[in-house]
Amino acid sequence: MSAYDRIARLYDPWSASVLEDVEFYVDEAVRSGGPVLELGVGTGRIAVPVARAGVRVVGVDSSEGMLAVAREQAELAGVELDLRLGDLRDPPVEEEFALVVIPFRTLLHMKTDDDRRAALAAVRARLPEGGRFVFDVFTPGADDIAETHGRWIEREPGIFERAEWDEESRTLVLRVSGNGAEAELSLAWLPIERWPELLAEAGFVVEGLYGWFDRTPYAGHEDSIWVCRAL
Repeated sequence: MSAYDRIARLYDPWSASVLEDVEFYVDEAVRSGGPVLELGVGTGRIAVPVARAGVRVVGVDSSEGMLAVAREQAELAGVELDLRLGDLRDPPVEEEFALVVIPFRTLLHMKTDDDRRAALAAVRARLPEGGRFVFDVFTPGADDIAETHGRWIEREPGIFERAEWDEESRTLVLRVSGNGAEAELSLAWLPIERWPELLAEAGFVVEGLYGWFDRTPYAGHEDSIWVCRAL
């Protein structure tokens, strides 16, 4: 059972204020012409707007609870999503795509370089030469760690989260609680310079690196948004 199954109904209220990335990913999807593969599709927060823009989306997630919400959201929006249960390191997808996306820091659930390599290899295998891969991750700053470590913070009304940062192992344990649901999520981050190395190993070249979803050039930001091309 995925930890996200426990908070599937809490997820959208918890992330209600996270809107800044939606237009960015929709623009990338439309530019690609589709079809689009989203790994870690969750509740369809990105996939539904992409489908609404007229682009075919296949979405994979390891949480059946999150996929159930995504199906409901797609139906409410009047769009079709091809949703599949599976692991992003070995997604149940055979076809190729013009674009693969892994939004909202989902790659940080890969805790080792072996996991990261498997995920990146899975992406590359589902892209033709010249296909694009777009994702975002973070590398936390000292101020953010100091401000949030070990504290319960009300992220949305009635929904709380607590971050436990380990700078030595570069891991984050995030506890989420609200409306009778609770889950513990584990993430692992990398120094920013490590991502180009892993991407090159997997057969990608980085075409764009941004510090925010308005395409501000990266200049030491906590967030990084990567636009890559398959070689």
